[in-house]
Amino acid sequence: MERHDLAIIGAGPVGMTLALALKDAGLDIVLVDARPRGAARQDPRVLALSHGTRLTLERLGIWSRLPATPIETIHVSHQGGLGRALLRADEYGQPALGYVVAAGDLAAALDDALGTAGIPVRDNATVSGLAAGAEDVLISLADGKHLSARLAACAEGAIQGTDDTGLVERDYGQHAVISIATPATAHGQRAWERFTPQGPLAVLPCGSDCAIVHTAAPDDADALMALDDEAYLARLQAHFGTRLRFASVGPRARYPLLLRYRPNPVGQRTVWLGNAAQTLHPVAGQGYNLALRDVWACAQTLLRAGGDPGAADTLAAYARARQLDRQGTIRFTDGLVRLFSTAAAPLKHLRGAGLFALDLLPPARHFVAKRMMFGARAWP
Repeated sequence: MERHDLAIIGAGPVGMTLALALKDAGLDIVLVDARPRGAARQDPRVLALSHGTRLTLERLGIWSRLPATPIETIHVSHQGGLGRALLRADEYGQPALGYVVAAGDLAAALDDALGTAGIPVRDNATVSGLAAGAEDVLISLADGKHLSARLAACAEGAIQGTDDTGLVERDYGQHAVISIATPATAHGQRAWERFTPQGPLAVLPCGSDCAIVHTAAPDDADALMALDDEAYLARLQAHFGTRLRFASVGPRARYPLLLRYRPNPVGQRTVWLGNAAQTLHPVAGQGYNLALRDVWACAQTLLRAGGDPGAADTLAAYARARQLDRQGTIRFTDGLVRLFSTAAAPLKHLRGAGLFALDLLPPARHFVAKRMMFGARAWP
């Protein structure tokens, strides 16, 4: 049976980043993934990366390999009400508030770096169960084989045999309809977050195009998917009016939106990261950025501790270090969804007042911008 110091389950961007952050730690590392090798390169999604995530990827030598579109301005508004806010990168002395990259491009850069580092990936290997013991974790594969590790890092989705005690789940009753659209005029590195009665509508600069994340109730998402391109463009224009115009739109895809998180991201010789630790609503684009902050903190904790990577005190130290940022980001994101997804008149007026305050008060803008760039630890 194979024995390793660290087994990372899931060779997506989160799992690959953890492996690269620990490549010089002297640990025997293996990644285990259910998909064929390189499948993540085909991921059609786009990711909004914070400035803090850029710094992490720069440390790992990944950033220079990525074609990234900077977000220099974010326009926030809500349909059917007064109030809007404008966040500008130059107001905070940063080159950008964030960046947009294709998930497939990020996965390709990370996968290439794994190959250069000589970190092995077991592909087409579905994990069927984990059994944590005093000294190691026994990892069972669907083909009947087993391997063991002193620490198992679960970096993607649900895994059979893991302890789901305390798992918090909330179905938002929304789906995200995603697509790539070509704007009628240059986007000028501006992103738009438009809160509508159906849910948030985000437009992100992506190369010369724009990535659309259109949130709607399941029945409304069905209707959006059924529209032809011309009718869908008309629907988009109805939300934005003359502020933003589109020339064409590409194929659409959809996925359900929910909140799922583990209050405690560690267990016996196990740590959960990425979507295995928390799945967030895409509003404000915090999910992957929170995951990268978790990954970097996990790697630094293991490097400082040395010795047994699965030691209980080491994992407890990681959980304590991440408690503030995890809880703060989860509550911040969930609060935005709740505030902007109701048509109740009092909250509608509160939203407008909040956006007015955000636009008129530099400290409020500073708080939100720093939160988006660096997470909850950026509190003033």
